[in-house]
Amino acid sequence: MAENAAFDYVIVGAGTAGCVLANRLSADPANRVLLLEAGGRDNYIWIHIPVGYLYTMNNPRTDWRFQTEPEEGLNGRAINYPRGRVLGGCSAINGMIYMRGQARDYDHWRQLGNAGWSWDDVLPYFKRSEDHYAGADADHGAGGEWRVEEPRLSWEILDAFRAAAAEVGIPPVADFNRGDNEGCGYFQVNQRRGVRWTTAKGFLKPAAGRSNLSVVTGAHVLGIRLDGKRASGVDYMVGGERRHAAVAGEIILAAGAVASPQLMQLSGIGPGALLASHGIAVKHEMAGVGENLQDHLQLRLAFKVANTRTLNERANSLIGKIGMALEYALLRRGPLTMAPSQLGAFAKSDPGQASANLEYHVQPLSLERFGEPLHPFPAFTASVCNIRPESRGHIRIKSADPMAAPAIKPNYLSTETDRRIAMAAIRLTRRIAATNALKPFQPVEFKPGPQLQSEAELARAAGDIGTTIFHPVGTCRMGDDDLAVVDERLRVRGLQGLRVADASIMPTITSGNTNSPVIMVAEKAADMIAQDRRQR
Repeated sequence: MAENAAFDYVIVGAGTAGCVLANRLSADPANRVLLLEAGGRDNYIWIHIPVGYLYTMNNPRTDWRFQTEPEEGLNGRAINYPRGRVLGGCSAINGMIYMRGQARDYDHWRQLGNAGWSWDDVLPYFKRSEDHYAGADADHGAGGEWRVEEPRLSWEILDAFRAAAAEVGIPPVADFNRGDNEGCGYFQVNQRRGVRWTTAKGFLKPAAGRSNLSVVTGAHVLGIRLDGKRASGVDYMVGGERRHAAVAGEIILAAGAVASPQLMQLSGIGPGALLASHGIAVKHEMAGVGENLQDHLQLRLAFKVANTRTLNERANSLIGKIGMALEYALLRRGPLTMAPSQLGAFAKSDPGQASANLEYHVQPLSLERFGEPLHPFPAFTASVCNIRPESRGHIRIKSADPMAAPAIKPNYLSTETDRRIAMAAIRLTRRIAATNALKPFQPVEFKPGPQLQSEAELARAAGDIGTTIFHPVGTCRMGDDDLAVVDERLRVRGLQGLRVADASIMPTITSGNTNSPVIMVAEKAADMIAQDRRQR
């Protein structure tokens, strides 16, 4: 086995969080930092063209291509579960939507006993890395690494949907990121002049020339070594060669809500019975590792329309394709700059909700599933999800083989409340489609179908049209109870030299897209790591 010199910090995963951590920790030239990424370089053209998400998801070059276990709440279906497998991680394949969530999300984390995680505590970290197109103000930052811009195209049908939302009481808003995101408007996106912006571009590349930062791609981490109750290094595989990196300071897991708990379990850190069932010696019993999986389930309602153009017709026409390519090549505008969803809305499923608990992603297109051709007729999709689900699932290894995928079990729609909110979301979407603002476009629902009206029919329909919107969190959650995995400083409880800093630490899911909250987590983690080093 090849031995590396000891590092002060070994970061596992060069995704959304790992690139931030590598930048911040290597800014101190006294720190020797190793960043390990199982995927490859981000030199694939479809990473950078925004509409390329159609070609990066379910592509082994950029996606782990996970699948869930069969889901009872999805009527027995197993669904694809995309996770980034490239420098930049999910920021290289996701929807590019800049979203922080609601102030109440973080205040709730603080109320759960996690000191330092309230909205007022985390807002400075959002602002630190932000480069907002409108400049700095009380809520936004400028000059940071994380570029935020307005979308570079519009669609008549989306403008009409926004007017329709107002008719049912969802007001127009200009900015979802000031602490209360209720309303309807166009999403701000992580792009720079029509090109996808990733954490690899924003954070890692500016730091890549530092002599104290080593970046290894194609490095599949096999396990964490423990010396008693201290993490002392990692074993990993590169090109068929097994290597070891010793760590003098800390190992930081930033591999995401699927891979971070999986790696802990493979290393003997986790639920004792699960580990023993796979012949893994229990080195640190932790019942909560891999539990508390939360995700946003999107219900994709689709409507045929008339008297307007959608992406369906342009994408299915040779002339349309040539026009889109030229518009992008010459101007960096048009449909090739599209995030998967351009228009968003946050609403309440019922008046009793304290704040918006539904999120819409509205698209001027329709298709059976991502990766398949668009339908040959004009249509739009109104995808709606419950952003504060009660359902909880898990990530659990299925063998001791570190190359094998774990069992991913979100347990969607497993509570009565989640099923009730799903039915309410379908009904609200139909109300929006029936408004005067959309009447000129004659919307006709074809997914799931207007004939489905009873509670039983709508509950089954939710299971038929539901799929992930790619926001898994919570599997190494922060807290101070017996099932918490990390403390409020993201240190693995009961161990030294091991931290987790990614979406898995969230005790509850944020009320919106999760990529930018993960950047905030990494920013705050880097500060805490530096503070703890000074105190040693």
